[in-house]
Amino acid sequence: MGAQEFHTFARGKSLQQAYSTAVDNANDEYGHQEGYSGEINSTHSLKDLTEEFRRSKKPMALFIKEKMDDCPKGMCYAICTEDPVQNNKKVRSKVEHTVSPGTKKWVLKYVVYDGYDDAIARCNTKGEALKIGREYTEKNMAITNVYMEKILEKGTTQVAKIIYKSSKTEKDGRWTFFGLASC
Repeated sequence: MGAQEFHTFARGKSLQQAYSTAVDNANDEYGHQEGYSGEINSTHSLKDLTEEFRRSKKPMALFIKEKMDDCPKGMCYAICTEDPVQNNKKVRSKVEHTVSPGTKKWVLKYVVYDGYDDAIARCNTKGEALKIGREYTEKNMAITNVYMEKILEKGTTQVAKIIYKSSKTEKDGRWTFFGLASC
């Protein structure tokens, strides 16, 4: 298998987030091609060269050219070109309370789950739950599980939602990615 140079950009709150975004974008554009697209999604190593680049005081194009001369196959190098600005507010979240009027009544239910932990049915009796579980298992040739759970009779169990409050000065960083990808 061969190797191909690539060069791309991505934004994120961190290097890892920007790298993940660049890989996702490459998957969308080129497909995964079983790890041989020749783009960033075909790399298996990530190395941050930001400090080395800044110390070198070289133009970016020259720095990248020199690094590519001895770049191993599958390597992705990264240089931060715009530093991310973090939220420095003391309080970075707000709470929205969920108020549901009336009294709350909890009831015992027998819940049938498939092998992927998705609820199939909520029953009042164990016998009813077992019947539904057996039918599901026999029809789909799959495991089902039955659990006893306390469930709120009416209304929601949510009592609050916590939301991130961004700062006006907060912004994602920008990274340049380059390297040698499998193709």
